[in-house]
Amino acid sequence: MSKKIGHWINGEHRSGAGERSGEVYNPATSKATATLAYASADDTREAILAARAALPEWAARTPLARARVLFRFKALMEEHFEELAGLVSSEHGKVMSDARGEVTRGMEVVEFACGIPHLLKGEHSENVGTRVDSWSVQQPVGVCAGITPFNFPAMVPMWMFPIAIACGNTFVLKPSEKDPSCPMRVAELLHEAGLPEGVFNVVNGDREAVETLLTDEHVDAISFVGSTPIAETIYRVGSEHGKRVQALGGAKNHMLVMPDADTDQAANALMGAGYGSAGERCMAISVAVAVGDETADRLVEALAPKVRALEVGPGTREGVEMGPLVTKEHREKVSGYVDLGVEEGAELVVDGRDLTVEGHEEGYFFGGCLFDRVTSDMRIYQEEIFGPVLIVVRAPDFRSAVQLVDDHEFGNGTAIFTRDGGLAREFAHHVECGMVGINVPIPVPMAFHSFGGWKRSLFGPLHVHGPDGVRFYTRMKTVTARWPTDEEAPAQFAMPTMK
Repeated sequence: MSKKIGHWINGEHRSGAGERSGEVYNPATSKATATLAYASADDTREAILAARAALPEWAARTPLARARVLFRFKALMEEHFEELAGLVSSEHGKVMSDARGEVTRGMEVVEFACGIPHLLKGEHSENVGTRVDSWSVQQPVGVCAGITPFNFPAMVPMWMFPIAIACGNTFVLKPSEKDPSCPMRVAELLHEAGLPEGVFNVVNGDREAVETLLTDEHVDAISFVGSTPIAETIYRVGSEHGKRVQALGGAKNHMLVMPDADTDQAANALMGAGYGSAGERCMAISVAVAVGDETADRLVEALAPKVRALEVGPGTREGVEMGPLVTKEHREKVSGYVDLGVEEGAELVVDGRDLTVEGHEEGYFFGGCLFDRVTSDMRIYQEEIFGPVLIVVRAPDFRSAVQLVDDHEFGNGTAIFTRDGGLAREFAHHVECGMVGINVPIPVPMAFHSFGGWKRSLFGPLHVHGPDGVRFYTRMKTVTARWPTDEEAPAQFAMPTMK
């Protein structure tokens, strides 16, 4: 293990002054592949000050000039597409097809941000009063920071920084310490694309770096994606320190399967949505709500052989459908939830706890698990497991099924599979959830729409990317102007009404 990973500050690699470090592992082998330097508070402040120093010149550039840098960055990402996907797979563990999809979805946000000259046009009203015009402009917020999770080391940072820097801000990224190589490579590609020094910085590390970003007076906005307890803390502490904050938290996404749904289509959708990326997705479907016992029996009968037949192995192997979990500790956590489900009285239809992969016996592999007859008072229903564990809840009717979604503390995403258009429309209109799929199992919006949940899945009023992303990374300024004429205007003491 010779690879050493530091930080990217002011346009160059830095080893950092911090004395602490950690190891980066390949989850398919459990072998350490790199040593990662953990940023100290001083290292983090150095990145923040580099971003602050670069802000005036970058903000003053025309939106078109900023967009041209992003166009070049996108071209470089396309050139290095397989390399980036390989970095994701080697440190996260997800299969290459999934890693390629992640990089592609991140690139789509870059494509959206390339249209920033159009997105920053603002509004203009002529003659709001006699010879008075009014217009609004969107200006940069300042130094922005992103704190991102292990499950999407390429895509989630790109939910944030492309729009932030396109809007004229500078950025400090604190990626997950579990899979830092892809974000570091992205920093190099941005530099190669012509991004000025200090506009984009990366500090690797843990809580010390995060706390510095949350409290430093030179940071103006924070974006976060992770678990709900941490998201709530990020939102509270960041807000207390006067920062604009958006913090996306956890999920427990339900998919309703109606009696008229095609069982095979619903089962195939649940396989990809429940077990893709080993369930380590905030938009994974982890709860299948079958309406009626007959529907549930058909669904479980269709799912069980598919779950048993899941091809599990290292993400780089051809034909593999599910890779390992990200760490040994996380595998033990997921296994503990399966143990708990059995103790709580749920029916474990498929048990993947004892799975081993030949030639990779030390890897963090975990087989697909399927529970039936789960009830809403069970912890495996209430809490986010974040692993390849799909649970089936039986609901007597449509209203009861929707009530399950509405009553859950999380409201990230949901879906319904049905042939009834009226029922689907009612579901989409009334369900208490931020993102809804109709015969679509993972309703992640495209980059030109915005991504975000409701309830305890999101803290802050604005979602990520799309129009909300532009709103978050800009401050609106409204100008009202009257140019003097030869006519003398008397003093006015009443509230101006622009007659």
